Amino acid sequence: MAKEYSRTQRIGDQMQRELAQLIRREIKDPRVGLVTITAVEVSRDVSHAKIFITVMGQDSAEDIAQNLKVLNDASGFLRMQLGRSMQLRNVPQLHFHFDSSVSRGAHLSALIERAVAEDSQHPEAAAAAAAAAEASSKVDEAGEADKE
Repeated sequence: MAKEYSRTQRIGDQMQRELAQLIRREIKDPRVGLVTITAVEVSRDVSHAKIFITVMGQDSAEDIAQNLKVLNDASGFLRMQLGRSMQLRNVPQLHFHFDSSVSRGAHLSALIERAVAEDSQHPEAAAAAAAAAEASSKVDEAGEADKE
């Protein structure tokens, strides 16, 4: 039976859990905000790890850059603490990166909500869109019936 997860994925998952606790408990720098670790990518040779973070409540580029600088400066300390808590022969070097996917997703969600609100203000356009959607579903059903 094939493995469901590779070794690097398992190491990354454990590192994500351990780093979240370490950053919350051990990093006492007031410049660090509420950091959330969204993903950890470990190289195949387990020598490097990219840690993707988001910072709650701090959306300015300056605040994000400051958080990244503090975390990258503390990466040696965090690496040493990871070595103590994880049973690894080699602990990867830590490289922190900002994960913009959360803010990008929120922006796209806002755009979709705005488009839906604008469509609801135009009842004739909404009725035409509903009729077009119904017609396309009937075409899809007819196409599937022909295949059978």
